[in-house]
Amino acid sequence: MKLSRDELKGLMKNKMMKAGLPEDQAETVSEVLTWSDERGYHSHGAVRVEYYSERIAKGGWTLNPKFSWQETGPCSAMFDGDNASGYVAAKMAMEKAIEMAKRNGIAVVGIKNIAHSGALGYYTEMAANQDMVAISFCQSDPMAVPFGGTEPYYGTNPISFAAPTADDRQVVFDMATTVQAWGKILDKRSRHELIPDTWAVDEKGVPVTDPHLVNALVPIAGAKGYGLMMLVDVFSGVLLGVPFGKHVSSMYHDLSEGRGLGQMHIVMDPERFVGLEAFKKSMSQVCDELGEMAPAPGHDKVYYPGERAVMRREKAYATGGVDIADDVYEYLKSDDIHYNRYDHKNRFAD
Repeated sequence: MKLSRDELKGLMKNKMMKAGLPEDQAETVSEVLTWSDERGYHSHGAVRVEYYSERIAKGGWTLNPKFSWQETGPCSAMFDGDNASGYVAAKMAMEKAIEMAKRNGIAVVGIKNIAHSGALGYYTEMAANQDMVAISFCQSDPMAVPFGGTEPYYGTNPISFAAPTADDRQVVFDMATTVQAWGKILDKRSRHELIPDTWAVDEKGVPVTDPHLVNALVPIAGAKGYGLMMLVDVFSGVLLGVPFGKHVSSMYHDLSEGRGLGQMHIVMDPERFVGLEAFKKSMSQVCDELGEMAPAPGHDKVYYPGERAVMRREKAYATGGVDIADDVYEYLKSDDIHYNRYDHKNRFAD
């Protein structure tokens, strides 16, 4: 089903408000979800709304949070999200991080006690839009086997960075440290599609193509991806004093409880280094040179990170709107808040 931006955002916002989320918070969450869907990141878009609505309705998000901001140094701070929407907390923390970086050149902001915050690229792009360079890390519940191991220990533990250029382009990189994020599995389930056999394994460690048989995800590039998983967990878990590794709360175990997740934003002002204009000019040159490179067989072009996402967004609106899975659309337009499909399930909602 193809929907306009306003239709998609409105359906998601109304559903979460019906579940009990205040309008201003529902506006933020639905905006980030729309940002994801229109760029083709369907794993972090509308497919998440039913889960969020069930958690909201059951008390798993603090609906009237008491956020706190503590500057621990000229360039460092801690933001306590009071187990509210991770989207709202991560956005507010990024806004404050940008202000700090503009003032002092760099900001390192730890965010603790939050719920799921969605696509990290949204927050790093916020910084790039303000002529800042940013990186963000976020922990997640254990669903990936470490290199050489047999039991899940780390989560998909995503990383994102973004940087401005001298024109209207923004470099925005966003990746899970697993071959694919769990949301990709969820999206394939909603579309009744198989997954590649390189994404996940069953209980015996055997690769699977049925998304319903997934027991654990696998790290990208073996030991290298495993190391990146640990890096993310150190920065967004151990360093912030929140549960880490296999102790991170499950997304689905008890939807009436807060998750206490951690996230880290690092924002830098290029003016304090090479100078803003020189930096942006070089970034544009990088994008141009990559795009002018002769592509390898099977590829039409070398794209800079985030370029194809913008192309998908433009194509979507030029061809009738954002394509949403029929099952997800039927739920969004229904009168139901949720169908009790996630509470007290395992890490893969089974």
